[in-house]
Amino acid sequence: MIRSELPVVGFAAYSGTGKTTLLEQLIPLLTSGGVRLAMIKHAHHEFDIDQPGKDSYRLRKAGAQQMLIASSKRWALMHEHPRETEADLQYCLERLDTRQLDLIMVEGFKSEDFPKIELHRPSLGKDLIYPQDENIVAIASDQEIELERQIPLLDLNVPASIANFIFAHFLGRSLA
Repeated sequence: MIRSELPVVGFAAYSGTGKTTLLEQLIPLLTSGGVRLAMIKHAHHEFDIDQPGKDSYRLRKAGAQQMLIASSKRWALMHEHPRETEADLQYCLERLDTRQLDLIMVEGFKSEDFPKIELHRPSLGKDLIYPQDENIVAIASDQEIELERQIPLLDLNVPASIANFIFAHFLGRSLA
């Protein structure tokens, strides 16, 4: 199980289920309720937030192990991973500045041990993840489904119901 001083909730689903779309709707609901949150997203491939030709990209490619770029609106830190292995969730959590956060949400890392909400669309023809993952604390589905064990069933088409669950289950309070 991951270690964190803050509540961590993941969103587990197969590709094409709508994780990012739901999170785009869910984040404003949570932040309008006063939640300061961080998002960790797993990428299955090499990625770059720098753009080729930009100074920060050129300096990082020249060998800077860390490249911090800042403006009046935001800052970003690129850190070259010294090892060839995948960064696990615990490694990522330890890099967040938790002093200004109430909640950490995670997209991906579905094989790791931490609380997750499974997103499920029966129309995609995929099996449920929760029977094999005891860390699934709720299922959000766009249809009624029969569950093998009793866990909350949320309406995937009503992001407010998922926000209310997060407020109650992870933050110990209600949305409004």
